[in-house]
Amino acid sequence: MDVRVGDTIETRKPHPCGSRRFAVLRVGMDFKIKCTGCGHEVMLPRARIEKNIKKVLRPAPPAP
Repeated sequence: MDVRVGDTIETRKPHPCGSRRFAVLRVGMDFKIKCTGCGHEVMLPRARIEKNIKKVLRPAPPAP
């Protein structure tokens, strides 16, 4: 799955705060994600994140 730093991911299960969206801060064997609802940062293994991703939201490209 093609996930990059700066993307926002939507997960299948919500975070305890109720938000389903997370900002991607680090990509590698582990992902570091930040909840957009409460700001909590979590590091999880790649296999677990890729299994739980519902949608990848990319930032809009800059206008010329």
